[in-house]
Amino acid sequence: MSTTYLNDLCKQIRRDIVNMIASASSGHPGGSLSCVELIVGAFSQMNFDAQNPAWPERDRFVLSKGHCAPALYAALARYGFFPVEELSTLRQLHSRLQGHPDCKKCPGIDASTGSLGQGVSVAVGMALGAKHQRKDFKVYVVTGDGELQEGQVWEAFMAASHYGLDNLTVMIDWNGLQIDGTNDQVMSLGALPDKLRAFGFELIELSDGNDIEQVVAAIKAPCNGKPKCILAHTTKGKGVSFMENNVGWHGKAPDNEQRLKALAELED
Repeated sequence: MSTTYLNDLCKQIRRDIVNMIASASSGHPGGSLSCVELIVGAFSQMNFDAQNPAWPERDRFVLSKGHCAPALYAALARYGFFPVEELSTLRQLHSRLQGHPDCKKCPGIDASTGSLGQGVSVAVGMALGAKHQRKDFKVYVVTGDGELQEGQVWEAFMAASHYGLDNLTVMIDWNGLQIDGTNDQVMSLGALPDKLRAFGFELIELSDGNDIEQVVAAIKAPCNGKPKCILAHTTKGKGVSFMENNVGWHGKAPDNEQRLKALAELED
């Protein structure tokens, strides 16, 4: 897939996110928009069959920051797991596309997530299971930077290093904001790159985690027998000027006027 194709796909997914959340009058646009390239980058390199989502040999993807499900749903639809038209049912009663991913209902969802801190542990379990079964599939997990304030994440990081899970890639959406303010205001993450290296990761820090070329190159890079961590500096609300770096858009849906303004910007 060319860089031009992937950039166009990311822009389309951002339009999908805005439309979905506006139609539902509920959702989390800021973090959904910030992690688009991480999700698209992973799927561009993953081995899967959209027509057979439960294929045992597939690579696995876990969205640990489950409240950002609109980004994942849009990617799954655009990769053919279900009709694009179904995106308009986000958060509706009986829809497969609930506010957080449900692996029992939605094709392409490998783990139900939403309770922050748990998704990384699930991904570690999947990667460890692959090792025990001598399977070649890889596991990708996207976690939020605010989510790193959960202690369980660091226990999972220790396990990933201890078991030498070089089939695991952790992608951190480091946009600097969470629901109550900046990370530093709520609970500082400190010298995060140093901590991740100390926990045994092959660390790749991206200056722009919303640059699809940087993301894909990092995913392709060898990890030398260690679990890989891609620490991606991203922009919350990326692509929509009035949402960018604005904590107020963590969990607020745009009204129709704001939707149209956002979509106009995403056509440029």
